[in-house]
Amino acid sequence: MTADHLKRDAYLYVRQSTLRQVAEHGASTQRQYGLRGRAIAAGWPAERIRVIDRDLGKSGSSAATRDGFQELVSEVALGKAGIVMGLEVSRLARNSADWHRLIELCALTATLILDEDGIYDPAEFNDRLLLGLKGTMSEAELHILKARMRGGQLNKARRGELEMAPPVGLVYRPDGGLDLDPDAEVQGALRLVFETFARTGSAMRTVRFFQEQNLLFPRRLRKGPNKGELLWAPPQHARILQVLHNPRYAGAFVYGRTRTRHRPEGGAATIRVPRAEWQFVIPNLHPGYISWECFEANQLRLADNARAFGGERLSGPAREGPALLQGRVLCGLCGSRMGVRYQQEHGCSVPVYICQETLVRRGGAVCQTIPGKVVDPAIGALLVELMTPMTLEVTLAVQQELEARGRDRQLASSAPRTHGL
Repeated sequence: MTADHLKRDAYLYVRQSTLRQVAEHGASTQRQYGLRGRAIAAGWPAERIRVIDRDLGKSGSSAATRDGFQELVSEVALGKAGIVMGLEVSRLARNSADWHRLIELCALTATLILDEDGIYDPAEFNDRLLLGLKGTMSEAELHILKARMRGGQLNKARRGELEMAPPVGLVYRPDGGLDLDPDAEVQGALRLVFETFARTGSAMRTVRFFQEQNLLFPRRLRKGPNKGELLWAPPQHARILQVLHNPRYAGAFVYGRTRTRHRPEGGAATIRVPRAEWQFVIPNLHPGYISWECFEANQLRLADNARAFGGERLSGPAREGPALLQGRVLCGLCGSRMGVRYQQEHGCSVPVYICQETLVRRGGAVCQTIPGKVVDPAIGALLVELMTPMTLEVTLAVQQELEARGRDRQLASSAPRTHGL
């Protein structure tokens, strides 16, 4: 430790992984704050010891959500830190990329690192090697902890005993078993969904039936101050599809329907897994609203219905049909993409642009329809008007110049090369 280090500030980084640890393990937090005494004993005045404790209750597996750690890295990069203090490496980072970036910056700015075991100079090879080993062990420790938790979770899921938040209409009994919701009104709403779908064969018609009858559908709040309460609202198409696709309503335990992929910026994306790749499926494990055979029949019917509303029908290049703007028209009222229907007039197919997003998703009415026989000629005339002689001349000139450049490159590449001695 030199006078140059003492001229700069000392930074103490304090972190606990969860808010529960902050509340129940106060001794560890106090030990971290106690490192201020080490800095004072080394010669730093108390007013020049910067404590960064904004990351209490945040995991050290990534720096993306840790504002305090990012501030620490910035201060080190600017050369403002003479020493960085942390109780142990795992407090600063449990990710080798974040840890080695901090070590590299400390080495470039001649910043020391202090933990409970001693003081290290990242610019020295031996100290840097030891710090890298500590970081690797910290990351491995986190991996082992996660692997143990994951193994216990999979073991319970294999037996169908893993408790997961049940969908509305199903509740856990005091003995841990899953049963139908004792609320008769909730049961009635769910049974009506399955009965209506069995009668109509369409999720969209099921939504429309609820809308026509002014019926509401329950939803249980998953977070917030009113967590666990029921909220009744008109059902939407996505909500009804969610119910029809959920195998738990058929009395089955299913695990592995989704997978989580972490993004580089620190977020996570949830990806639905094909049914053939679900990890565990145990039919008839608890009471349900329909049988497993009925659930499988519903999935086949929904898959058949979905072919008419697949993503490839919503955008992309035009498919069959004489419509000029097929797959290109957006509704001026709701902003959704409009579809195309054809009708016969005097023996010819005439396109009609129709917006049925509200009809499909919420069981409402058609938003608007626009006759293609009026729109298509107007757009065609506009395109012809824009193709003026001047525009054509400029286009041809650009094309000729590009062709000339291409010929020059071909001649240059085919010419023999001479090498000097």
